[in-house]
Amino acid sequence: MIDVLYFAWVRERIGLPKERIETGAPTVAALVDELAAREERYAAAFADLSALRVAVDQELADFDAPLAGVREVAFFPPMTGG
Repeated sequence: MIDVLYFAWVRERIGLPKERIETGAPTVAALVDELAAREERYAAAFADLSALRVAVDQELADFDAPLAGVREVAFFPPMTGG
């Protein structure tokens, strides 16, 4: 089981702050594909991966990061300073 967290507009589009899912996805990208196939709201949230960042177990990661042994994946928009 993996905890999947959603922040900012990702949370708004999906309608959940987090959920616990069972997945066999080997990478973050495969998890995104799995989630996007669930419902239109997920497909809308993950339509443009260039507008998303991901953290795996609270460490910034790429979408090709492996999920073996991972407990938490978080999706959020890019952060800006200022």
